[in-house]
Amino acid sequence: MTTDWRADTVATIRDLILGAEDGITEEVKWRKPSNPDGVPTFSRDGLICTLETYKDKVKVTFAKGASLPDPQSVFNASLDAGTRRAVDIKAADELDRAAFTALIQAAVALNQS
Repeated sequence: MTTDWRADTVATIRDLILGAEDGITEEVKWRKPSNPDGVPTFSRDGLICTLETYKDKVKVTFAKGASLPDPQSVFNASLDAGTRRAVDIKAADELDRAAFTALIQAAVALNQS
């Protein structure tokens, strides 16, 4: 577990995800020797996103991101992927919280459709 800016960023993102819609659950998956903490995953009626910490960024990967509306252009990574899209947040970045929350809500709605 990191204790620098990434830990604060992860905590903020976790709060945004869990607060976006009632019934979103968090589960840690894919624990392995190279990543003993595993990968936090968030679901409601199916996978919404994963939350990973890297040396230079925090990455939120939306499982069905390519199918989500993103009018504020929050997605900035995996833009060429067929199904998923991601948001990379670096130390100096300011996340548009309202737009990010809207993506989470859209992902839940897509899972329920």
